[in-house]
Amino acid sequence: MQQDDDDKRSRHRAVPSGRIARLGAFGRLAGGVAGGMLAEGARRLAAGERPKMGDLVLTPANAARVADRLSHLRGAAMKLGQMISMDAGDVLPPELSAILARLRNQAYRMPPAQLDRVLRQEWGADWRRRFRHFEASPMAAASIGQVHRATLPDGRLLAIKVQYPGIAESIDSDVDNVATLLRVSGVLPPTIDLKPLLAEAKRQLAEEADYVREGEQMRAYGARLDGDARYVVPVLEAALTTPKVLAMSYVEGRPIETLADAGQDERDRATTALVSLVLRELFEFGVMQTDPNFANYRWQPERGALVLLDFGATRAVPAATSDAYRRLIAAGLSRDLDAVRDVAIETGFVGAAAADAHRPAIDRMIAAIDTALNRPGPFDFGDRAFVPVVREEARAMIADKATWHVPDVETLFVQRKVSGTALLAARLKARVDIRGLAAALSHA
Repeated sequence: MQQDDDDKRSRHRAVPSGRIARLGAFGRLAGGVAGGMLAEGARRLAAGERPKMGDLVLTPANAARVADRLSHLRGAAMKLGQMISMDAGDVLPPELSAILARLRNQAYRMPPAQLDRVLRQEWGADWRRRFRHFEASPMAAASIGQVHRATLPDGRLLAIKVQYPGIAESIDSDVDNVATLLRVSGVLPPTIDLKPLLAEAKRQLAEEADYVREGEQMRAYGARLDGDARYVVPVLEAALTTPKVLAMSYVEGRPIETLADAGQDERDRATTALVSLVLRELFEFGVMQTDPNFANYRWQPERGALVLLDFGATRAVPAATSDAYRRLIAAGLSRDLDAVRDVAIETGFVGAAAADAHRPAIDRMIAAIDTALNRPGPFDFGDRAFVPVVREEARAMIADKATWHVPDVETLFVQRKVSGTALLAARLKARVDIRGLAAALSHA
């Protein structure tokens, strides 16, 4: 987030913290979108067109309005937008994908006065006395909080994550408002029951907004990975941690994406460590940090180590979910493609209605992935030759909204981490012995 001073000043924007203020922000968003719809509808009607409602909602101008407003609101609204954009980019209309993709890189910072109010509430009026130095300008700003660097009187460097005001209290309404956006856009068929997923999203986001809980999860990960030189986990500073402020040791590291310019061996080692961690979470720890946002990883080239950040999305992995993945991997390793399909349906990875209506396409997708995974040598994430095949075969399934299926919630959260890790591995063009890792760790 290297920006000049003018840009930093322009990015300061107070977060609406009360329910009335946030509701008013959504109301202004709705009004702006409605005005844009009327203007676009009039233009198209004058041109002799009969536009659909979804076409009017998702105009470029409205996309900009939605992205800007959700970035201003931050919290659950922005977090959900970021999640959806990573998980469903190929399914959503291009205009809605554009809205959500902008949210991955767009976040305003709290003005200094608002930051001071939050820290006074959490640490008391004399909070500055706790530090030799506290950097007022955040080094990172995200959906739920922003991160500042600080120096303790004993010289230790800390990273201080400060939650935006009103975030925890607004989760339920924000989630409902984003769900309404998806409904109005026409992306989701009315037959899809979102209630279980929305309820779980609210629960998960409420946990992410509890920084005391996140600190404990971070401490637990540090213990699990203690002695493994491939990983670095910050150390919790419990005395300064509250439900709205998380204090931890400051750990140097480069953005994980900079590995794209490293040598093949370095990229392979880092990605192998990433994939190994996902498999250990699934089959050994029974606990997974389910947010694969690239910003949650840093890289220390001098040590060849991954820095792990942000443990708010950590959740238990039920034994049934681990078992489903174990069976799927076993079928894949044995190259029993019929078993892969059957297990995928039985465990809810693929909906029964979709399997009945599109079985040949599903079989061809499984075959394409199997061929890619079983080429000699490590799996090359940079070789995306099978992706167009899968995308083309999936086209008819995506269009057939009558067969859309929402997998088990626990599976969705795990698959989000698996898919996000694969996306990062592809970005790094890494080569990983997927079969060997899966065979070893799924039987651990």
